Amino acid sequence: MLPTAKTQPKPDLADLTVLVYGQTKIGKSTFCSQADGALFLATEPGLNALDVFQVPIQSWEELLGACAEVTEGKHPFRTIIIDTIDNAYKFCTDYIVKKYKIEHESDLGYGKGYALVNNEFQRVLTKLAFLPYGLVLISHAKEIEVDTRTGKYTRIVPTLPDKARKIVLGMVDQVLFCDLEMATSEDGAESVRRVIRTKPSLYYEAGDRTGRLPETIDLDFRKFLDAFNSAVAPLKPAAAAKTQQQKQVPERKQDHE
Repeated sequence: MLPTAKTQPKPDLADLTVLVYGQTKIGKSTFCSQADGALFLATEPGLNALDVFQVPIQSWEELLGACAEVTEGKHPFRTIIIDTIDNAYKFCTDYIVKKYKIEHESDLGYGKGYALVNNEFQRVLTKLAFLPYGLVLISHAKEIEVDTRTGKYTRIVPTLPDKARKIVLGMVDQVLFCDLEMATSEDGAESVRRVIRTKPSLYYEAGDRTGRLPETIDLDFRKFLDAFNSAVAPLKPAAAAKTQQQKQVPERKQDHE
């Protein structure tokens, strides 16, 4: 059935699909652990220092089982975190290789094996993204060399294979790049500041479809949440004009008998 009304932007962070990536040990998991009702689907170790709800995942079949339980909705969680999506993709590849009794995706020929892996990966992520929960995908970072007509430059991207990276980037609402930035105090002392970059750049992958975030935020979940919630969506042109018109019309004085 075709819609009869427009969908409204979702104001709650726990309704979005987000990719968080950056170098190892920068604080990605710690940041994500503070999300509302967080549940980690842990595809690799590294959460031992955090007090979190987690399901250890060591295969694609285990991930499918956890996703099935999440889908049933008989739980208190609001944000599902796959840590890391890199390992989840490796599990997906192993699953397809085992299912079709081959040693490598290329063994099926004509790119069929790669297509099967990517289709299965996209199928599961899409299903999760449509559930009434926030979805956070954590990835590591790597540098790639980009060739242009005028030369080469280095770009930082998530460590997923190219096709998988395109699948993830195409479906998320926010791409948050966790980075280090040199800061100088008033007395000239230098320190390293952990930040999140949210806007597109030639030199790293980032983006925010909601338009609610500043370009750079401290890698601190409370500050991030405050920035997201304090942003006010701009009025539509018609509504803005109506508001301005109302401001210009003076109030009528009531007649007193």
